[in-house]
Amino acid sequence: MASGSTLTAWLSGLDGPRLARVLATRNDTASPPEPRSVGELADRLQRPGSVALALPLLTLPDLQVAEAVAALGTTASRKALAKLLGATAGEAGLALGAVLETLAEHALVWPDHNGRLHTAAPLRAAWDAPLGLDAPIAELLADMTSDELRGMLAALGIKPPGTKQQRMAALVAHHSDPEVIAEVVARAPAVTQKLLSHRAGSAPRQPQAIVFGTPGPVLEPGARWALDRGLLIQDRRRYDPARMPVEVALALRGPTWRAPFTPLPPSPQLVSITPAEVEREAAASAAALLTQAASVLSACSAAPPARLKSGGIGARELARIGKAAHAGDAVVRITLEVAYAAGLLARVGDRVAPTEAYDVWAEQEPAERLATLLQAWRELPLTPTRARDEDNKALPALAGAPPCNGCRQARDGLFAAAARLPAGQGVKDVSDLGPTVAWHRPLADTSPTDITPFATVIREAEMFGVIARGALSALGVHLLAYDAEGLTATCRRLLPPAAETARIGGDLTAVVAGTPAARVAVVLDATADRETSGTASVWRFSSGSIRRALDAGRAPRDIAADLAAIAAGPLPQPLSYLIADTARGHGRVHIAPAACVLHGEEPALLAELAAHRGLSKLGLRQLAPTVLVSRSSLDTTLAALRAEGYAPVAETAGGTVRVEKIRPQRAAAPVPAPRQTNDKRGTRSGAAIRTSKVPGGADLDELAVRLLAAPPTVPEPDPFGSGVPFGTDTEEIVARYAKHLAYSDVRQLARAIDAGTAITVEYVAASGSRTVRTLSSLELDPPYLEAWCHLREAERVFTLSRIHGVMPQ
Repeated sequence: MASGSTLTAWLSGLDGPRLARVLATRNDTASPPEPRSVGELADRLQRPGSVALALPLLTLPDLQVAEAVAALGTTASRKALAKLLGATAGEAGLALGAVLETLAEHALVWPDHNGRLHTAAPLRAAWDAPLGLDAPIAELLADMTSDELRGMLAALGIKPPGTKQQRMAALVAHHSDPEVIAEVVARAPAVTQKLLSHRAGSAPRQPQAIVFGTPGPVLEPGARWALDRGLLIQDRRRYDPARMPVEVALALRGPTWRAPFTPLPPSPQLVSITPAEVEREAAASAAALLTQAASVLSACSAAPPARLKSGGIGARELARIGKAAHAGDAVVRITLEVAYAAGLLARVGDRVAPTEAYDVWAEQEPAERLATLLQAWRELPLTPTRARDEDNKALPALAGAPPCNGCRQARDGLFAAAARLPAGQGVKDVSDLGPTVAWHRPLADTSPTDITPFATVIREAEMFGVIARGALSALGVHLLAYDAEGLTATCRRLLPPAAETARIGGDLTAVVAGTPAARVAVVLDATADRETSGTASVWRFSSGSIRRALDAGRAPRDIAADLAAIAAGPLPQPLSYLIADTARGHGRVHIAPAACVLHGEEPALLAELAAHRGLSKLGLRQLAPTVLVSRSSLDTTLAALRAEGYAPVAETAGGTVRVEKIRPQRAAAPVPAPRQTNDKRGTRSGAAIRTSKVPGGADLDELAVRLLAAPPTVPEPDPFGSGVPFGTDTEEIVARYAKHLAYSDVRQLARAIDAGTAITVEYVAASGSRTVRTLSSLELDPPYLEAWCHLREAERVFTLSRIHGVMPQ
């Protein structure tokens, strides 16, 4: 692959604006500390983690071209790439030029001064076998001896040159001609031709498991003839099957075979729509969701939901909130996640409660409230309405799941797909946007429970009014452009001001059209039960709801005055009668708190205890001549009376005298101290990796000028600020995603991945449960780890950020 110096030379030849675009598309490299030189920037762009972060931002044709370039290996000519993709002329040729420009801006593929294409060193590792092809012949022949090369040339009928380098060059030149390869294969035995044809059309075979005493790989029938001529190459030091060079595979696939290249997105069935229709539906959806979201947060304010021991809000609390707010599970989940991200909710002990920012938000106009929720949803690193995991188990809300870059990319892909629809056109079936989203973001995550691709993300966009009538609304346009001011202005245009009055009818209902103002919602929630929420909200008065207001300390005249202040007309007579009748029976029975009861047969003695100054801290209160209640516990009251010289006895709950027996005391087992991880990555993990929102900004232009003026220097990476660089690329990738692991655990896990050995880890599932799992057959696919799980006895995909510990083997 291309060296860092080649990339440095290419970056140095860019002008300021083009270098700024590279920085904008790969903004993770520009996060503090900024690169001090073009050489340092090139080093960062060459790292596996940096390349892995760039790939999810690419469209399908971008990935297809990148895979084709990776398959060709080392350096490839533009002509060879165009021929492989079938994009030598016409629209396909123009599309290929645009894709190469995009890949260059991401510093994944770039041309040199001779017009040949160079690739970032880790790019080929993104695919196990790009296009189902193995490595080029030059790479596979690197460890061959000069005598072995001479034998291959002799078998091919070529006079061997004198040196090893000359012999290798002769073999590479011979295998680079597809017609010559076809002629050689035509002379091969039938069994060899069958073997080569099969191997050319299939992906490279994986290495065999190394078992003690294994003599080595067994050759397939006909393989020896191909090995003697370099059509297959065997690595003597490993147990890999014989490998087929990419030049041989392409020659055997034939001159008509083309790598997949889809320059145009899918074309869904479209229908004509007007901007007014889109705005009406967007306004209705956004207003309905905002009203329901306000109701959900109001329910959380009245009774903050409890968190599970494993974290998050469980199904029972979600159902309770949904019932109180008359909202579905999807609305409750998306409201909680978005409000938490916006700072309207926060964890308080074992509960989740509104913050002071919520009080400010609740007093704002509907437009400002909606804009806050929309911007928080735009940046959510998860799909909030996803309710089931891959095993169909219920997921808690606010579970603190690790950031999901693929979920954010799915949202970006939806915006991009809808934005490319023709003006005045919308998709007939909104589910048809799914394949288009997959074209724009092929590496984006879709929910495992989605019946159609990206159905969950599309449904969320419809709930917010971002997608309306199958088209991108004005709200979505501003979200796509990260235009906060334009978003707020559009919200003001779509949503009317908050309703300051309610229509209270004689059927004991109150109806508010649109979004109720905070004052109206507070009064009605305190005195009535909400029945529906949406474009119009309905409350119903009952004796129970009025009694709830009286229990809160409100006087009947105050309740009537508050309702009259928000009513569009005079209060109906049935409501006035309901308030008066409920207040008449309110408080006829009083219930006093008591921790224990004191009683005896001598009224004078009980009166003495109630008046005793030394017992005043017990909070004694006389209810009857022979009955006292205490605010202190039974044992505390008993000890206090004995300390003052009295001789009380304690009773059981059944009324019998409690026999006091002294039990021997035992010390509790000490709690082991938590395992110290010595994780020093706090400052490193704090620097969030973000996609540039305003490409080509003034700050990036200034940085580009400084980079071009700086001398090329490439410092050693320092992963944890300890002065010790990463040992391998795998360690760097694992450390980037497994934030909970100490460096020693990162190194142990990376060593197991590279060596193919088993490892035991502590894993936290999406539901919050912790398990210890032994994994083997490890394959790294950032941010995931594919492995054979010995606990489940099946192939499983594990998220690296959910691995919280590594056990020594």
